Amino acid sequence: MPSSCCIRALWILTNQDTVVFSRRFPVVEKRWRAACERSKSFMEDDLKYNVVPSLPTDSEIADAFVDRKKREGSARGFGIRINQSVEGSDSWVDDPITRHIISLCTKNEEEKKLVLWPLILHIKGHYCILVLPLVEPDHLKTYTRMCKRSDCGNAVGADESLSPLLLNLPSITGAFMVGHMIGDIITGDVTEPEIVISASPSVGGLLDSLTGSIGISARAKPVAAPVAGSTASGAAASGAMASDAPKIGLRSLDRDAIRSFISSAMPFGTPLDLNYTNISAVKMNGFSSADIPPADQKQPAWKPYLYRGKQRILFTIHETVHAAMYDRDEIPDSKKISGQVNCRAELEGLPDVMFPLIGLDTARVELLSFHPCAQVPEHGNEKQSLMFSPPLGSFVLMRYQAFCGMGPPIKGFYQLSMVSENEGAFLFKLRLMEGYRAPLSMDFCTVTMPFPRRRVLSFDGTPSIGTVSVAEHLVEWKIITTGRGISGKSVEATFPGTVKFAPWQPQRLPTSGAVLGNMEDEESDAETESTNNMANVEDFLMEKMNKDLQAVDLEEPFCWQAYDYAKVSFKIMGGSLSGMSIDPKSVSIFPAVKAPVEFSTQVTSGDYILWNTLGKCPVAATPKA
Repeated sequence: MPSSCCIRALWILTNQDTVVFSRRFPVVEKRWRAACERSKSFMEDDLKYNVVPSLPTDSEIADAFVDRKKREGSARGFGIRINQSVEGSDSWVDDPITRHIISLCTKNEEEKKLVLWPLILHIKGHYCILVLPLVEPDHLKTYTRMCKRSDCGNAVGADESLSPLLLNLPSITGAFMVGHMIGDIITGDVTEPEIVISASPSVGGLLDSLTGSIGISARAKPVAAPVAGSTASGAAASGAMASDAPKIGLRSLDRDAIRSFISSAMPFGTPLDLNYTNISAVKMNGFSSADIPPADQKQPAWKPYLYRGKQRILFTIHETVHAAMYDRDEIPDSKKISGQVNCRAELEGLPDVMFPLIGLDTARVELLSFHPCAQVPEHGNEKQSLMFSPPLGSFVLMRYQAFCGMGPPIKGFYQLSMVSENEGAFLFKLRLMEGYRAPLSMDFCTVTMPFPRRRVLSFDGTPSIGTVSVAEHLVEWKIITTGRGISGKSVEATFPGTVKFAPWQPQRLPTSGAVLGNMEDEESDAETESTNNMANVEDFLMEKMNKDLQAVDLEEPFCWQAYDYAKVSFKIMGGSLSGMSIDPKSVSIFPAVKAPVEFSTQVTSGDYILWNTLGKCPVAATPKA
């Protein structure tokens, strides 16, 4: 079994199923062929597949991906065995993980089936990223047996099941990280964690914004040499081959950025550093002899530069509140907090930082994970000491999930009833920041009523507080605007009104991608008859929504029907809702140095949903404590 992650190849496809970029790593592929030679049992004829002598071409990958989509129903597939599943398919394995770790089948000249597995599938924007990590041939052999077994599902304690097999393969986790990083690069989502800074810039102006964003001082550095990989010779020197598919779908600038990242982050197919900030900083600034660390210290890979300048440490606790508010006796409201501790340590040398994390017990933390640079040497009921060697720039020191230690920041109800086919009457009654005291303050609050399948013609109503704006498919209520936040008091807000829609036209339902596009091809006589009255329209919508479609393929993943929820957006400053906190005075630095410590918190809304009290809503049954 490979002790680390190695990547055999990767492909990027558009939503038109065209390969726009691919990269193969011959060094890793040589290790795969050597492993196949050692595993002679891998060549058993009853498995009806052969060792792939060479990786398929881009066109063969695209064809196999299209065939799989047709067979599995969508790009991700069903994940569990259903009536449409066939023996040998991913869904036949009957494990939801096959929605993210797939296999592709091609055929050689002798019409023997060739299997590529495990392929990590990551969908970002309009692109599908496929990453093929190196595993042992016996693992592929095991997976092939799972694709042929007659039983359905993975029994507890079974000898062969997919999830335990994957948990023992570190290359799977590494391949997921590669896929996510490449997806962020091609969609432009490569951003650093947000740090709320109250102090003024150390250098000022454009220079500080450019150098400070990557955590280095503004001193001059030699210009880095051009990164190999954008030319054929550079690719050959790094032991990798790039192939450019049709020019549509991926700009040359994006392709060059991916080549440069791969050549620096994972030369020869082995990921070394997937931090895009580090890679970009090295490429832009090069190195200097002044960056040589002390002889008795080893410079970690996550800190390619030694900071020089004014020293300080910045901490920000950023929490996101997810809630589903039903206002029903039979369905309890639910709320959860996802939080992270963002850090930026502008310290010279290679120091260690230590501080006690306050609130672990009172926050009722469910999940907790740390950055690889962190150590957790001590445990306590209320405080937990955390030591870390800070990397370059801003980073996420810790992530956690917790219950909300306070009441919901916004509670109340939303009601909407269709008084006619094209007109609805609605009512909001909300209370903001009830039970919250200073220094907690709400910076802004907005409630949105989306109508993705109906076009808004007009609305009538006046809220008790705030302003209202109307767009084609939504009504937005700005209760609190930025700059006019509330602190130390609760606010009651009501908003009654009516909204009028354009006449209902079910034959012009909006579609999203090829999956929804296929729905119009499945129209039947019963579907046409359903347009005669509004009662049948509800059945028609429910039939469409209950098909085997992914929620993300719909315009609004929370749109159970056409008008059954409102979404709340807000920001709270001055403290955390879970009780998690950091005392700046308790932060210690080794070796000792005088560096100010700044601490800030902010709470933002995630999926904060007010379900229509008078409508239908999805709910999951939770076990009683």
